[in-house]
Amino acid sequence: MQHWDWKWLKKYNIHGPRYTSYPTALSFHEQIDPATCQTVVADYEQPISLYIHLPFCASLCYYCGCNKIITRHQYKADEYLDALGTELELYRNVLQQKRIASVHLGGGTPTFLNTAQLRRLMALINDVSSTQAIAELSIEVDPRQCDNEKLSVLRALGFNRLSFGIQDFDNDVQVAIHRTQSFALVADQVNHARSLGFESISFDLIYGLPLQTERRFAHTLALVERLSPDRVSLFNYAHLPDRFAAQRKIKESWLPSPEQKLNLFKQATEHLTGLGYQFIGMDHFAKPTDSLAKAQREGKLTRNFQGYVTQEQRAVLGLGVSSISHIDGHYWQNEKGLKGYYDRLVTRQLPIIKGYHSTTDDKIRADLIKRLLCEFRVDITAFSAQWSIARFSDYFRDEIERLQPFIDDNLVKLTPEQLVISSPGQLLVRTIASSFDAYLTIHQTRYSRVI
Repeated sequence: MQHWDWKWLKKYNIHGPRYTSYPTALSFHEQIDPATCQTVVADYEQPISLYIHLPFCASLCYYCGCNKIITRHQYKADEYLDALGTELELYRNVLQQKRIASVHLGGGTPTFLNTAQLRRLMALINDVSSTQAIAELSIEVDPRQCDNEKLSVLRALGFNRLSFGIQDFDNDVQVAIHRTQSFALVADQVNHARSLGFESISFDLIYGLPLQTERRFAHTLALVERLSPDRVSLFNYAHLPDRFAAQRKIKESWLPSPEQKLNLFKQATEHLTGLGYQFIGMDHFAKPTDSLAKAQREGKLTRNFQGYVTQEQRAVLGLGVSSISHIDGHYWQNEKGLKGYYDRLVTRQLPIIKGYHSTTDDKIRADLIKRLLCEFRVDITAFSAQWSIARFSDYFRDEIERLQPFIDDNLVKLTPEQLVISSPGQLLVRTIASSFDAYLTIHQTRYSRVI
């Protein structure tokens, strides 16, 4: 059970990144050489994961800030698979030498693909990868673009993890965000997935959506409880209509107040931890038996652009439009527009447009921030030895000064041996970790609030 103190939650609810990378994507620049990126993949000796972005959606969800293309033309997915096949082919020589730890299909709506297209995509992946079996195959599911037949095909293809986009079960909220899906539809697919032997089922929920109230959200949480997913991601809705045109369809007057949003977050957190879910950090919850919870207890948890993952998934090769790769402190991102992505691949060029190669200082800070987000503590003695830091207090002199308010408020305990975030401070881990972000003041206004 998390400890709540509204005074601290309000005081430290700043604008800040989610730290799915450090530095964040706002630091990426265009002086990036695709050949160097390919060499980074070739030289990396550990397993890597594949993230494949599938941007198509059949309808527009008003809250969404993802890179997506709204269409009902199925043939567009065939054209996209042609391009993905070329991109995979360009990585063939390096991928065949690697063990692929996992494959994740994100979007957009990955289940926009029909069963024949899903089979084709997996054939493309298997064609360029080594003969070793891929341990984890996961996909984001929109229940409106899925059915039991498609779930059966996914299982036959080797998928063992599903992430259902729920957001909220309340009908009025669903109408306001233009995403209506009944509980019965979701329940039928979840039950069928379990009968097929999927190892893990995750739900995505969003708090702060239009027309959400504690009463309505309580009903959603009760329905989530009935379906008992293995993991729950509880995301904060960031209303940024200047950046995302679809959000202009949501009236400001429909949105919960900042205080109501905090209440919704508290309500969901208490409900989930009360059911026995382990608080992984920030906005993730998992049953104690889930691999994510086990990884946290064993100190094998990390973060990438999909959020919290196990250590084996720390290196990611991103494929598809707008996808981001992260391998050993090197980051690169593909073309964000479909035309640019296609144009590069027609000429058999990797569609990389920007990225970042971390300095040693970046890697030190990335490791420290990761440890705080994943473990809520840092063993300063071990950390300093690993990174050849003579005196932690000297290297992070300014950062420790920024930490002082958290120390004064008993949210952080700092000794020469360790830095520990207390139970009340764990809900503010993003804010505390940002004390070590050398780039935060440059980009801070472009981030949403942490809660």
